[in-house]
Amino acid sequence: MPKQAISITLEADNVTWLRGRAGAAGLRSVSELLDQLVTAARESGAGGRTTSVVGTIDIDSGDPLLERADEAIGALFDASLARPLVLKESAAPYKIRRHLKKRRG
Repeated sequence: MPKQAISITLEADNVTWLRGRAGAAGLRSVSELLDQLVTAARESGAGGRTTSVVGTIDIDSGDPLLERADEAIGALFDASLARPLVLKESAAPYKIRRHLKKRRG
């Protein structure tokens, strides 16, 4: 079966893990490992069935036609924006390269 190139975006830790697994399995590349993982998952049928979301959402009995839904969602959105935003940014590694001078003897 012919192969097709795709682009994926993964967390750096996941890429490192995949590279390690590919190397440990003696595979040529991460692509080969991903192809094997997807093939095994597809053939096992362990992906599960598609299920309905019916019955998983509670509708307010006071607004069964969702006529006030826009207001409710807007209020949730406004409350979310009112919360303080906490950001954590990791510092980039910075190394000073020092060139050692050769001593003349």
